[in-house]
Amino acid sequence: MSKAIYEWRQIPGGPRLAVATVADSECAALTIHIPAGSRDEADLPAGLAHFVEHMVFKGTDRRSARELSFEIENAGGQLNACTSEDQTVYEGRGEAELLPVLADVLADMVWHATFPEAEIQLEREVISEEITMYRESPADHIGDLISKALWGDHPLGNAISGSLESIARIDRQALLDFRNRHHFRKDVVIAAAGPFTADEVMKIIMPHLPAVFHAGETSAPFVRDTASVGNIIDRRETDQLQLSLAWHTPGRHSESRHALRLLSMMLGETASSRLFLELREERGLCYQIGCDVSFFDETGAFEVNAGLDPEARAEALECIHREIKDLATRGPQPGELDRAKRLAISQSKLAFETTSAHAAWAGEGVLDFGHIPSPAKWRDDVLSVTDAAIQEIAREVFLDQQPAIAEIGPLDVTF
Repeated sequence: MSKAIYEWRQIPGGPRLAVATVADSECAALTIHIPAGSRDEADLPAGLAHFVEHMVFKGTDRRSARELSFEIENAGGQLNACTSEDQTVYEGRGEAELLPVLADVLADMVWHATFPEAEIQLEREVISEEITMYRESPADHIGDLISKALWGDHPLGNAISGSLESIARIDRQALLDFRNRHHFRKDVVIAAAGPFTADEVMKIIMPHLPAVFHAGETSAPFVRDTASVGNIIDRRETDQLQLSLAWHTPGRHSESRHALRLLSMMLGETASSRLFLELREERGLCYQIGCDVSFFDETGAFEVNAGLDPEARAEALECIHREIKDLATRGPQPGELDRAKRLAISQSKLAFETTSAHAAWAGEGVLDFGHIPSPAKWRDDVLSVTDAAIQEIAREVFLDQQPAIAEIGPLDVTF
């Protein structure tokens, strides 16, 4: 695993800077983490944060959209971005000597994009095609449906890309207002990884920062006590049933988060997991079965997803509920938790072979926790999870609440 020295600081009057010094790396990664995403669209059209992410690539006062891409790619680098429920990330990466160019171009995009009216109309069409593409793919669209079933009318229940109707309502002023409201916050995090110190990164990034940043704000909180889960069914011309179940979990600050990660791995993330072995290998009920757990500041979600023959629905649900009840009432089998720990730690070490992973770890650590967690401490925390902790969190998640359910299946099948 590539060794890194982590350091972060609050830039006076500006955002936060997190640096992973990887002395032997030949590469650099630079990320700008905006602490706002789709959950920050309360009383706003869904998909606004995602639309802004697209538009920052469409030109600035200094560069056209073409020039933004070519300046980086002509030097062998790459630009990318993504929007999630609670953050938007802009990333540049390339050889280590490219860091000054990455800083210049990313800062220009994030803080000086001009949002040309003609480009807004073109990008609206592009996003519409993106939404349609996901809707026409049941394996992708099921994610939007289970979010709505779990979170209901809270912004966490909205599709990150919005809907055809919501993005049609987004105009240039809305885009500018959202950018100005969230991109200039003091709780923005700039993260860098590569063979340079925090002082060296500071000197590179400072000339490109805006003069004024303002205080951040909190997202619309999710109050579980007032929420109820739903059951959403989408019937269409398809031969397969896409099935998803989801439960509320504690958030990223809970001490149970490591147990939840390992619970997900044991239940359905690997070829040795319970659901994979039982539903696919033993019974042949599906080709794809998996679990995932996601965390937000004050809440989270545990999901089980499967693609099935519709006639196998009842048997599959019976198997899923039997396995989760067994974990909640009896706990892990001998050796099961140890295997999950080894897999989790191995996956972490493999990921840390890239500067992009180090930058993400540093940036998301400061954004989510206010500091950069030690990877070694994280591994120790994973190793310290006990069978009793797994059973306790499984009981809390699976036995104390009913799951949200989303299904996409054939027109002529009754669920």
